Amino acid sequence: MALTATPEDVGLCCERLGHIKPWMQRYLTAEKLPGMLTLVARHGEVVFLEACGERDIEAGQPVEEDTIFRIYSMTKPITSVAVMMLYEEGLFQLDDAVSRYIPAFADMRVYISGEGDAMRTEPARQTITIHHLLTHTSGLAYGFINGSPVSTLYNENNTDFHPNDGPLADVVQRLCQLPLVFHPGERWGYGVSTDVLGHLVEQVSGQPFDQFMRQRILEPLGMFDTDFQVPSDKVERFAAMYMPKKEGGLKLLEAPGTSAFASDVTTFSGGGGLMSTVGDYFRFTEMLRRKGELDGVRLLGRKTVEYMTCNHLPGDLADMGQPTFNETSFEGIGFGLGFAVMLDPAKAQVIGSPGEYHWGGAASTVFWVDPLEDMTVIFLTQLFPSSTYPLRRELRALTYQALL
Repeated sequence: MALTATPEDVGLCCERLGHIKPWMQRYLTAEKLPGMLTLVARHGEVVFLEACGERDIEAGQPVEEDTIFRIYSMTKPITSVAVMMLYEEGLFQLDDAVSRYIPAFADMRVYISGEGDAMRTEPARQTITIHHLLTHTSGLAYGFINGSPVSTLYNENNTDFHPNDGPLADVVQRLCQLPLVFHPGERWGYGVSTDVLGHLVEQVSGQPFDQFMRQRILEPLGMFDTDFQVPSDKVERFAAMYMPKKEGGLKLLEAPGTSAFASDVTTFSGGGGLMSTVGDYFRFTEMLRRKGELDGVRLLGRKTVEYMTCNHLPGDLADMGQPTFNETSFEGIGFGLGFAVMLDPAKAQVIGSPGEYHWGGAASTVFWVDPLEDMTVIFLTQLFPSSTYPLRRELRALTYQALL
C-alpha cells in the first residue's frame, strides 16, 4: 500500500507527525522491540506509513508493508462483525440464551472457593446470553491470565483455543464442564467469550467458522493475506515472535517456520487466531469507519456499526470490576460489541475522543478508529506480552498532537 495524501491535506502537521519515527527508532535502538509498523490515516487517506526494524532478527529480514503479523485479539472485532451480520439476518436476538444454540451451556456453575477436589461452585444466577459474550460479561476466563484455580482448569483442559486444541465444538464442550469465574452480567472479565462466538457462528450459519470468515468477510473486503494459518508460500513474510529478557534485549519466542500457525491449524480461534497485514487490517477498519461498507461491499448496516461501537455497560470498565488491563487504565473506558469505547478521556487520563473505539492484541498490536476526528491508527509489532511497554498510550500522544 502507499500514502494517498499529505498530512496537511487532511488537517495533520507533517512535521509533528514526524515525531512517530524517532519514537519507533528509540525502541529499536534499546532492543525493546524487534521491528514495527505504524499507519495513520484521516478521512480514509493514509498519510503516515512507516516500517522499521526486523520481522525476523535471526534471519536478518526487515519489517515490510506486506509483513504478516499475529494480530491475536484484534481478531475479536472481526468475529464480532461476523456475529452481527447473522444478527442482521434475523437469525437470533442478542438477549437469546447461548444454550439455545449450544445446549452444553444450559447449566453453568460459578466458582466460589477452593481448588481441585475441594473446589466449591454454585449454579449461575442467570444464563449466558449472546450479548454477554460480545461484551465479555459472560463469566468465561482465560487460562493464561491470572493463575486462579479456574485458570488452572482451563490450562489442564486446553480451553484457551490455541491453534491445535481441536475443533471448536470439542473445545466448547470441554469449556462447558468448567466453572465460570463470576455470574453472567455482574462483571467484566476478559476471556474466551469471542471464541465461543466463533462456534455460535458455525451453529447458526451451518458453515465452518473459518469458511464463513473467508467467504463472508475476508475475501469480500480483499483481505487476502488474513487467515487462521500462514500458507507455506507466505511463511517468508511471517514475522517471528519475541519476548523481553530480564537482562535486556529480546528472546525469540516463536520462529516463523516452526510456528503452530504455519502448520495444520485445527482450532479456528475467533478470539485470537488470525494473522494479518497492515494493508488488510486497514481495509477492515475502513469498512468500520465507513459504517459497514467498503468499495461497494456492504457487510453491515450503518445503524449496526453505530450500535456495536457505543458503550453497552452500565458504566465504565472500572465500574464493572476491571480498573486496569495490560498497561491501560479502564477508568473512563466502556465496552461495546467487540471493542473498547472511549467515554471520558479526562477520566481515562489518556488523550482521545469520546466515541473512539479500539482494541489490541497479545503481541503488543493495537488499532483505533476515532469517528469525531475521522482518524484511524494501526500499530503492529510482535512482542509478548502486550503489557511490557506503554506503547498504546505513547502512540496516542504522538498521533493526536499532530492534529491541526
